[in-house]
Amino acid sequence: MRRVGILLPWANQAVEEELPQLGEPGIVFHYARLVPASRTTAVDDAFWHGLRAAATSAVDSMRHLPLDATVLACTSAAFTGGPELPPGVITAFDTLTTVLHRRRLARIVLATPYPHPVTRAEAAALGDRGIQVLAHASLGLDDGYPDIRPQQILGLCTNLPPAALAKADALVLSCTGWRTLTAATTLQEQLGIPVISSNHALATHILPPAPGAAP
Repeated sequence: MRRVGILLPWANQAVEEELPQLGEPGIVFHYARLVPASRTTAVDDAFWHGLRAAATSAVDSMRHLPLDATVLACTSAAFTGGPELPPGVITAFDTLTTVLHRRRLARIVLATPYPHPVTRAEAAALGDRGIQVLAHASLGLDDGYPDIRPQQILGLCTNLPPAALAKADALVLSCTGWRTLTAATTLQEQLGIPVISSNHALATHILPPAPGAAP
């Protein structure tokens, strides 16, 4: 049995709902909620930096658990700066890039709920990790991610250029805070390419690589 500690933004509702449906047998997820000092939920520097600062006490709350990994379950907190994370803690963004590299999905299209500058920052961060973002689209929201409906995600992805979709190895639905399971299934059927969400990456990141996969 493998155990993963999940450091969860305090308003996030999607992770605990989706991980049990996405995880492989034999993985147990343990949760600790992160409360930023600002006590806000909208994504901005105070929120992201507050999550990172709160990670130290959250890690300490799980120190008696035999964890194989500990993950900060916020994708955007990885590329927006802030305090150092405790040793050994990785982010949802790290798990996302790991899954893309393992599956050799080097060219992607990106969809997010984030404000447009945050989405552009993520595209640049993915490029720095060797993943080419052919196109991106975002809802432009800084809060309210639990209220996003599957139809909104489907509509968002219609804004992605057909030429980019034709060349892409995968569609990435970034952010752990929106529920993506229904939309991801539909999009994968429609587009014929893998659809990788942040929560999908969280659920699978400690699985051993397939034989012959990139490290």
